[in-house]
Amino acid sequence: MDKPVSPATVLRVALDTPLRRLFDYLPPEDVPVSALPIGARVHLPFGRRQLVGTILAHAQTSELPLARLKRITELIDTEPLLDEPSRQFLSWASEYYHHPIGEVIAAALPRMLREGAPALAALTHWRVTPAGETALVDGTLRCAPKQRELLQRLVPGASSLDLAEFSPTWRALLRKLAELQYVASHEEPLALQNDAPVRRVEGLTLGSEQQAAFAAIRTALGAFASFLLDGVTGSGKTEVYLRVIEDVLGRGQRALVLVPEIGLTPQLVSRLRERFDTVLAPLHSALTDRERLLAWRDARSGRARIIVGTRSAVFAPVPDLGVIIVDEEHDASFKQHEGGFRYSARDLAIVRAQQSGVPVVLGSATPALESLYNVAVGKATRLALPQRAGAASKPTLSLLDLRAHAQHRGLSAPLLLAMEKHLADGNQVLIFINRRGYAPTLLCSACGWIAPCHACDARLTVHRAAGTLTCHHCGAQEPLPASCPRCGHALHPVGQGTERIEEVLSKRFAGVPLVRFDRDSVQHPDDLEAALLRVNSGEARILVGTQMLTKGHHFPQVTLVGVLNADQSLFSADFRAAERLAQTIVQVAGRAGRAAKPGEVLIQTEYPQHPLLQNLLTRGYDGFAQVALTERAEARWPPYARLALLRSSAKTTEQAHGFLEQARALAQPPPHVKLLGPVPASMARRAGRHHAQLLAESADRAALHRFLAIWLPQLDALPEARAVRWSLDVDPQEVF
Repeated sequence: MDKPVSPATVLRVALDTPLRRLFDYLPPEDVPVSALPIGARVHLPFGRRQLVGTILAHAQTSELPLARLKRITELIDTEPLLDEPSRQFLSWASEYYHHPIGEVIAAALPRMLREGAPALAALTHWRVTPAGETALVDGTLRCAPKQRELLQRLVPGASSLDLAEFSPTWRALLRKLAELQYVASHEEPLALQNDAPVRRVEGLTLGSEQQAAFAAIRTALGAFASFLLDGVTGSGKTEVYLRVIEDVLGRGQRALVLVPEIGLTPQLVSRLRERFDTVLAPLHSALTDRERLLAWRDARSGRARIIVGTRSAVFAPVPDLGVIIVDEEHDASFKQHEGGFRYSARDLAIVRAQQSGVPVVLGSATPALESLYNVAVGKATRLALPQRAGAASKPTLSLLDLRAHAQHRGLSAPLLLAMEKHLADGNQVLIFINRRGYAPTLLCSACGWIAPCHACDARLTVHRAAGTLTCHHCGAQEPLPASCPRCGHALHPVGQGTERIEEVLSKRFAGVPLVRFDRDSVQHPDDLEAALLRVNSGEARILVGTQMLTKGHHFPQVTLVGVLNADQSLFSADFRAAERLAQTIVQVAGRAGRAAKPGEVLIQTEYPQHPLLQNLLTRGYDGFAQVALTERAEARWPPYARLALLRSSAKTTEQAHGFLEQARALAQPPPHVKLLGPVPASMARRAGRHHAQLLAESADRAALHRFLAIWLPQLDALPEARAVRWSLDVDPQEVF
């Protein structure tokens, strides 16, 4: 029972811990509670550590006696870091995903803010040091012309705003100059400018369908509305985004734009900078901690009129928000799969737009089935762009039956002949295989040994260029053996990855420049920019890559797309596998024929009569989606049901399953909630730990969440809970 203390004496603070509660503290000596605003950060003692917490409430009572409460050490923010709308949004996210509010707040803030850095916006100014002046004179940087050019630009001094106009890669160049001590910086308080943004260039002329979509969104500005911009690849969705943003900026408001991948952020930022003379705040994980802090400050202060970022940017503070745009809304990258707080940025974007009273625009050529369902039940409005912009036409799709054609290391004869024709015509060719590395398996044909990962139920992937065997699940690496460790015979790589396809094509089309796109060859945004420059300049004629090539790229000279290994997900146990395969095929096919020349797409398969492939071929993605939604309804899978997945991992199978058995025994689900399991995870052993899962399912979302709210505190109290690692994933994207 709460024990009364003097009025408004207790502060309730959220901390970055897995505990589902707030913590009571007293204010510093001689500081009234009223001087510590709700939403402000504070330094405080927690056990033997000093932590940064966020005040979320003033209280008159505490469960603990006054004498046992510790005092806050120091107030960091004199004004709330999190305003009331932000606190409401984060609180909603915490409740919906049943995750501790302290960890939710931590996920919403850049690392330096979590550690107590000042929140006030400042502008960084750079100058050349004496060592840098010497380097300019003696030619030290003659082998690094870009660094030298940037250093010369800094001779009179420049701010980070000036440098943004210099090059998209200025941050990386500047880091190198700073490491050499050729430049130094200081910060000055930022003077906010309220001038209206200036349009640098006119936009493209909108087609009738684009104009109708823009008009519908424009009419809705100033109130909540949810739009699904369903446009085929190359239909001009980005131009619609730009027109909406222009209108929002003209009203004195700001725009928040979410993209699924870091690789898409520089492209969109480049287009926005070409169109608008205004401050942009990019937010993504490739930035340094310092850069993320500066971008967050720009967003919060209102200096940045456009905020562009990946998943976590959904939490960015944006005063006078006018619209939220989610590009490639179907992409699984919008869901946080690992770590503590597993949230969907797409779904939170809809909630944030609703709470803020602004429209949200979800754009995709292959909408998620959940989004199409929301249109069907009236929760969203579909804006269709069924035609490609300008003179471009849709590519033709054909299936290549691998049972009827000879192959050379994964490439069929018809595909190779088509490549010869398109290259001879002066065009570019894209080969898609969603598997990196040289080969997925290393086999001894004498004794049958297959290179295993010793920490996972998985095989090691051959990376010949690096001379390693690598596990793509836990990251384990070992040298590539010269012979079989069991019998000593020769080893053979089996199957194909991007590295092997690159090798085969380089020999077959000797002298034709080729560029590879995967996480091994493109590890940094600078690598991606360099690779895209080779493609867009026409230097590279053959493109080989993984899903990195499927999202948002415009390759006007690509006229042929070859899809390898299309059968990989046709028979998966995961109910989302068919949807993802269809989206991948349609997205990569959309890279072909985006300019005046017609495009051709050849899909290699051993199952040409499979209903999914036939549906895509004859009825397109819409036809596939209609069938898939019917199947989901019959099976009672999302979007016709709601799921929550309780996962556990431990050093032994018995511990992982034991916790879930105890969890199920504790559960008292209502009639509309079913529990399935526990069962082993799809990969039962990963990174040296054993994984299991228990699924909660219900057609009644409210009933499911009421059950979870009662069940989770009971799980926290289980002794077995401290012997395992466990988490809850609401609306999981990966079940099997």
